[in-house]
Amino acid sequence: MKISIITVVFNAEQTIGDALRSVAGQTYPNIEHIVIDGASTDRTLEVIEANSNRVTRLVSEPDSGIYDAMNKGVELATGDVIGLLNADDVLQNDTVISQVAQAHQDPNLDACYADLVYVKAHDLSDVTRYWRSRDHQQGLCFKGWMPAHPTLYLKRRVYKKVGLFNTQLRYQSDLEFCARAFEIHAITSKYIPTLWVRMRLGGVTNNSLASMIKGNWESYLALRKLGLRRDPFSYFAIKFGAKLPSFFSKT
Repeated sequence: MKISIITVVFNAEQTIGDALRSVAGQTYPNIEHIVIDGASTDRTLEVIEANSNRVTRLVSEPDSGIYDAMNKGVELATGDVIGLLNADDVLQNDTVISQVAQAHQDPNLDACYADLVYVKAHDLSDVTRYWRSRDHQQGLCFKGWMPAHPTLYLKRRVYKKVGLFNTQLRYQSDLEFCARAFEIHAITSKYIPTLWVRMRLGGVTNNSLASMIKGNWESYLALRKLGLRRDPFSYFAIKFGAKLPSFFSKT
C-alpha cells in the first residue's frame, strides 16, 4: 500500500526541515512525499534540497493560498491513502505511517485519524494543549467538531467522491471538507487513540485572536451552506464548550 503525504509550504525555512526529517525517518517503506512550495523567497528551497532524500516530488510555484496548494498535492498524489503534514508540524515517531497503513488494511475503511498536541513554536517538547479526538458520530461536524486534520489519512477514493478543498474559504476549508466527508457523504472512519502529530503554534488559523475570530465565523457560514440549522450563538456555545477541556490538558 502506497501512502502519499503532502506538505505545503511558504517561507518556512525554520521549520520545514523538521517536517521533512520526520517523514524521512518513518520505518514504513512505501511513502510518496509531495512538497508543494508557494514560490518561497527565503531559504525554504535550500532546506528542502538538503533534506530531499525521501521527497518524491517538489513543486515550487505561486498559488492562491494554503488550500489551493493542498488541492495541487492531492491531484498529484498516486498513493492508495493520502495525508497532509504541515510545514510547521512533525510526526510523533517513526511508526506513525506504519500505523496508518495497518488501519487502512481494512478495505471498507475510508479514513483514520489520531491525536495531536500543540507545542511552542521554538520548542517541540513544550506542549501547550492536547487535542484528543474521538470516534465520529453523525452530526458532530455540525457542532464544530473535526478530527485533528494533520492526523487524518483518507483513501484516495474519498477525494473523488467528496471533492477537494474549497479555496473560497481562507481559514476553515478543512472543517468544511470534513463536514462534507463525514456528514454529507458519511465516510467510514476509525479513531486511533494515540499521538501522531506535534503542531507548532503560529499557523494560519491560530496565529492571532483576530484570525481565530474570523476563522470561527467563516466555519459557521460554511456549515450553514451544508445544512447547519443552528443560530450562531448556540453553534459557538456547543463548539467552544466541547473544546474547552482540551485547553487545560497537556497529556
